[in-house]
Amino acid sequence: MRLSLLAAAGGFYLAAAGLFLTLGARGDWGFILAFRGEKLLALTVVAAAVAVSTIVFQTITGNRILTPAIMGFDALYVLIQSVLVLTFGGAGFAALQGAPLFALETLIMIGVATLLFGLMLRRSADLHRLVLTGIVLGILLRSLNALVARLIDPSEYSYVIANSYARFSSIESDLLWITTGVTVAVAGLILAMARRLDVIALGRDSAMVLGVEHRRAAQGLMVLVTLLVAVSTALVGPIVFFGLLVSAIAHQLAGTWRHATLLPLAALIAAGLLVLCQALFERVLQLQSTVTVVIEGVGGLVFILLLFRRVRA
Repeated sequence: MRLSLLAAAGGFYLAAAGLFLTLGARGDWGFILAFRGEKLLALTVVAAAVAVSTIVFQTITGNRILTPAIMGFDALYVLIQSVLVLTFGGAGFAALQGAPLFALETLIMIGVATLLFGLMLRRSADLHRLVLTGIVLGILLRSLNALVARLIDPSEYSYVIANSYARFSSIESDLLWITTGVTVAVAGLILAMARRLDVIALGRDSAMVLGVEHRRAAQGLMVLVTLLVAVSTALVGPIVFFGLLVSAIAHQLAGTWRHATLLPLAALIAAGLLVLCQALFERVLQLQSTVTVVIEGVGGLVFILLLFRRVRA
């Protein structure tokens, strides 16, 4: 059952990738495949990072309606853009694009998350307080961003708007390979910890009875989640509800709590769904905007449905 399910998900991804690479292609195939192949890799890596980080975060918190975005990463990312535009202006912000901006954004997000985890996870009972603190931090960061936005020249605020949503149209190859390397390494490490995640999913008390030091395991996994979220967000921008959508589909299809199945299944579903939607969005509908705007809307509806289902249960 597990192998057939993963094979089906892999076939779905390969079909979506083939459609993305060939649909509407005309001219030099060498150029087309190289150009679309880079975007395909970006879509795949970001989707896998979002899916894996969401599954792990939900396992740690014991709640399937939460995503790493609840910790305020998206608000922090947008605030960084706003502060940089306010400080350096639109032209100076454009000059920072590339490795300097990628490194700055990644380091700030990892630093803030590490500080938050270090303060709130000193005791194993502080996990729920950590989530609540993340919610409050997100509200604070959004309020600060609204304040900074009022100080920015309206003609330059377009730079902030352009970087407030996930984008796949212009991705630098060097940054893409860095993100790919980090994502593959971290996802591989998390997959190797699948059995430990199965135990953590039973709850803190049960995990400790079975020999897993819950606090230390949660701290380490939170750091890995932060790495995935930070590099994917710094590469293309924030994706808030996509992970929730993919996680809900993966749990529904898998019918199991074993992470050796859930993690690769969610990654394949996320990559196939994002690639397929982007292909239809760009090649069929001929729209120049990013498909993540639509996916975020669908993910938001899934969040509301899951919330109402939990209330009724």
